[in-house]
Amino acid sequence: MITKLLVVLFSLFLFSSSLRGEEAPVFRAGAFAADVTPQQFPLNMPGGFSGNLAEGANDALHARALVLDDGKTSFALVLVDNLGLSPALIIEAKQLASEKTGIPAEKILISSTHTHSAPGSGGGKEGSPEAAYRQRLLDGIVEAIVKAHETRRPAAVGAAGHPLPEEVFNRRWHLKPGKMIPNPFGKMDEVKMNPGTDPDTLDRPAGPTDPDFLVLSIQNHKREQIALYASYALHYVGATPPKQVSADYFGEFARLMPSRLRGDGTMVAMVANGASGDINNIPFTMTRPPRETYEQIRIVAQKAADAAWFAHRKIETHDKAPRLGMIERQVELRYRRPAEEDIIAARKVLGTKVKEEIDALPRLAQHYAASVIAAAERAEETITVPVQAIRVGDLAICGLPFEVLVEIGLELREKSPFGETMVIGLANGRYGYLPDPEQHALGGYETWLGTNTVEVDSSEILTKHLLEMLGELKGE
Repeated sequence: MITKLLVVLFSLFLFSSSLRGEEAPVFRAGAFAADVTPQQFPLNMPGGFSGNLAEGANDALHARALVLDDGKTSFALVLVDNLGLSPALIIEAKQLASEKTGIPAEKILISSTHTHSAPGSGGGKEGSPEAAYRQRLLDGIVEAIVKAHETRRPAAVGAAGHPLPEEVFNRRWHLKPGKMIPNPFGKMDEVKMNPGTDPDTLDRPAGPTDPDFLVLSIQNHKREQIALYASYALHYVGATPPKQVSADYFGEFARLMPSRLRGDGTMVAMVANGASGDINNIPFTMTRPPRETYEQIRIVAQKAADAAWFAHRKIETHDKAPRLGMIERQVELRYRRPAEEDIIAARKVLGTKVKEEIDALPRLAQHYAASVIAAAERAEETITVPVQAIRVGDLAICGLPFEVLVEIGLELREKSPFGETMVIGLANGRYGYLPDPEQHALGGYETWLGTNTVEVDSSEILTKHLLEMLGELKGE
């Protein structure tokens, strides 16, 4: 009898030892911010239709990375202070980072803040400042991912949102009768982007806004902040110092957040560009007091940091074992093609040589005429773009490589099966604006051929894919 009892006890001991040897993996997180401020000038900042050379830096640009790892799934969220990184640079950075960390390239999301006061990422001739800056960007993105991966430690996550409606305004407006002027194609749109603040001109905005400031909080087990990944559906603010590189309000927010939350000494904060293709910071129906250079950036960043703090307070508990998941799909879209009448009109515009006749053309007519011809002569019929869906507990993140109009972001948030959903624009590339079919029908800057490059139904195709991907993540 005693022998049988000893056998049972010994078996139980072996079983419990086996369990201790197969403990559930610990959820870990790491974050790092790499300085990618250019060192050589002058550099062109391609945030408009005319040259804008930077001669120095007003404030630093960064590549900020967050790596989450539950022992089975590991992925990286990277945010770079840039107008819109080139797909080629992003692919190269992912490959290098994957080789160094073991994180699959398709498990890395690299997005741009869309600051209009940052150099381009396409590079240039060997030895040029542009070539040097491309290399600095590449090195900085890889460094941020690698060091975030190296600094992983036991962590917990939580997510919440807080409204910040007073800093987002739909920039597409219906005008009063007789106030619309021809677009660059010589036609009349139904809405105008950035129509000014004259009450005799304005009728009503053409769409909504998304007022919610969303945060993903990552803490260590001492409840000290490792990182804060946020999103807000707001374009850049602007009014940066002339001829100076700047991270805009995105960088100022990152600087302020450690003073709002108790960090662990290495806290990294970042706010990604949400679905803000038709949203900016101009209050069209009111007159704002004059601001000094950079002042409005500070105001918006302070309010954003406060909203992030209020959102953070709403997080009741941080989950030490959140369910993670990430899916990437390569989606084929059709390029837009101009009608024959548009091609004929564009060739006529480009054939205009007399100065008086050129001056009589609609604004930007020659620029968009060239876009029409380029679209007509494009050899490819389709383009394949990456879209990503991510799960962190009951938070979902959708990444789209476009300047996504707010209507699309709101639809994804409404139909998502998760408690909260971030929609990140300019994720893994920049392929122009993405309006939905209803906004396409109204016309306006965001829908013009050249500003928008893919077919009218593209937003519906991408939304369908993302909702399917979110459903898969929810069911895992």
